[in-house]
Amino acid sequence: MIGQTISHYRILEKLGEGGMGVVYKAEDTKLQRMVALKFLSSELTREPEAKARFVREARAAAALDHANICTVHEIDEAEDRIFIAMAFIEGQSLKEKIQTGPLALPEALDLVAQVAEGLREAHEKGMIHRDIKPANIMITPGGQAKILDFGLAISPGATRVTRLGTTLGTIGYMSPEQAQAQAVDHRTDIWSTGVMLYEMVTGKLPFQADHEQATIHLILNEEPPRIRSHRSDAPRQLEEIIEKCLSKATGERYENAEALKKDLELLVESLKPGTVKRKASAQESKPSIAVLPFRDMSSQRDQDYFCEGIAEELINALVRLKGLHVAARTSAFQFKNRDVDIQKIGEQLKVKTVLEGSIRKAGNRLRITAQLINVEDGYHIWSEKYDRDLEDIFAIQDEISLAIVDKLKVKLLGEERSGLVKRHTVDQEAHNLYLKGLYFWNRRLEGGMKLAMEHFHQAIEKDPDYALAHVGVADTYNVTGIFGYAPPNETFPRAKAAVHRALEIDDSLGEAHASQGFTAMCFDWDWPAAEREFKRAIELNPAYATAHEWYALYLVAIGRFDEGLMKALRARELDPLSLMINAIVGIAYAYAHRHDESIEALKKVLEMDPNFIFAHTYLVLPLVLTGRRDEAIEFMRRVEPLAVEHAYTLGHFGAAYAVAGRSDDALRILDQLDELARRRYVSPVYSAYVYAGLGETDKMLDCLEEAFQERCPMLIFVKHHEVYNRFQSNQRYQSLLKKIGT
Repeated sequence: MIGQTISHYRILEKLGEGGMGVVYKAEDTKLQRMVALKFLSSELTREPEAKARFVREARAAAALDHANICTVHEIDEAEDRIFIAMAFIEGQSLKEKIQTGPLALPEALDLVAQVAEGLREAHEKGMIHRDIKPANIMITPGGQAKILDFGLAISPGATRVTRLGTTLGTIGYMSPEQAQAQAVDHRTDIWSTGVMLYEMVTGKLPFQADHEQATIHLILNEEPPRIRSHRSDAPRQLEEIIEKCLSKATGERYENAEALKKDLELLVESLKPGTVKRKASAQESKPSIAVLPFRDMSSQRDQDYFCEGIAEELINALVRLKGLHVAARTSAFQFKNRDVDIQKIGEQLKVKTVLEGSIRKAGNRLRITAQLINVEDGYHIWSEKYDRDLEDIFAIQDEISLAIVDKLKVKLLGEERSGLVKRHTVDQEAHNLYLKGLYFWNRRLEGGMKLAMEHFHQAIEKDPDYALAHVGVADTYNVTGIFGYAPPNETFPRAKAAVHRALEIDDSLGEAHASQGFTAMCFDWDWPAAEREFKRAIELNPAYATAHEWYALYLVAIGRFDEGLMKALRARELDPLSLMINAIVGIAYAYAHRHDESIEALKKVLEMDPNFIFAHTYLVLPLVLTGRRDEAIEFMRRVEPLAVEHAYTLGHFGAAYAVAGRSDDALRILDQLDELARRRYVSPVYSAYVYAGLGETDKMLDCLEEAFQERCPMLIFVKHHEVYNRFQSNQRYQSLLKKIGT
């Protein structure tokens, strides 16, 4: 075609070709400018799907006007050839640039930051590129990056022209969801950008094998070699950025291209001569806060529940804001009544501001003080004092929340402001009773569950439409059931009824959907419903760490160990000081057969609280399985006195003793379980653990069948618990697993 004139474009030279067609440099004879013409190949012109995709590319790119995106002038058809006319970019493709060797770090980071800026524009317009790779990035002589080729882009409102289940993109740069032909969102572009950055700084792809299916296997199942194994001068911050881009769980990647760009810019700044290097993270670029429990300054010191309650209400209000990172309640409340330096608190909770305050109650009058403190220098950003009647507590909470948002300079949209001041009850007494219920529930102790239930029911008596109080009832039954404080066939039906009522009142409560998912998982064994509810809970309240925690348990139970681990790590990121969530990270490692990491994680929990029984429970079997038998036995002997009332722990200890070859100790644990069962409810599943370790097949199966009749929630973990591995060929065992459905 060189030398020909198509429409008003004179073809000068061929620039390249790909799967869709060929690109030429041409002169626009009307406007006397250089352009690039992309022709759809003659073979594809006769294919409606290919032609529709080509038209979609032109429309998608033409809708974007940005310095980091190649400009499209028009799409036209002449002499039976359809073509796109776009800006001609002098320079070279990023692919050509990489072929000469790895790029200098500042240059690579700057170019990828520009790509992220272009993607930000596309994503904000609802477009997903789906084929980010070095061949689709042009670099001008001045160092400007421009994104090309929107041929695979998904545009808002566009008719789908690609069959569902069809894999599109470039192998090696595809995200896991793209490689599996699943639905994708903007985070698939963030994955591909991370692959590209890895290649730019190492000269190698992170996932590369001899054939396509092997490459896809690596993308889905393996972690790439660390950057520093290829490049010793790579800073740790660069590794963290790439690791976040290449997280296999979409929720663990950067939430948007803007967050990625900010981290890249922070790292570029830290690499400049004379700059003090500092850790860069997306978290650091956004406002962040920890709300500490308020101090009780009342003369009777009887307002503890109220001090915790107002802090919890503020946390629940502030997490509704997308632009604000809020430390989880469990982590923030670790500092209650502790004289800890503000900078230390900020460092541990990864926040830049801390809200602390006090409450003094006299009769029906309240004096509440609140101070917002900058962690870096310890200075007050804002402080206020409120002298009000008790019935004004809701207004006080609203004022404090809105003042914090203003001082942190978070963009507060109308919809978010409405959510921020949402009230679930107007009955002050019901509200106080609910706060008391939360106070006891958060301690997770058996006696505390009874007191929590009393207060939640009293709150409902005052206000029958108080949805959060109904969720409190449901979660109290859930905890009572999972910890074995009462028979599951008594607790979970009541939990289901309570959460059903909560959702009738307010279907937008993420907490309620998480509770519903928990009962569907632990009692109904309705796996699709459980996953649906957990996803809905996280969609409604992404900062609700408990939803991520319970979803992690679900994923572990059905054998999706890597996803479960990532979800547990996400819960820990949201609530880094939660003992239970940290323990579940260790449990997820154990089920993924990463025993050394499980041991490390669980020992860290015990450093936080040496008496936390659930960390003890899951530590012993990984110790035995990694050959540390003597350490496990010594550990169990030391801890047993703490576990005399915990059938859950005794069962796991008995199994570990048995696997370690200490059958006498295992039988002794069985006697303890029998003795405990004479005084209180004990699930037969715990004896089944011990019999499994001993190899007593019939006794184990009898216990499991009995547990099945009771619908014991711990049965959902039986299939993948290593103590049961030897029974996989047993037909009776397999029949039981089929009934559970895992």
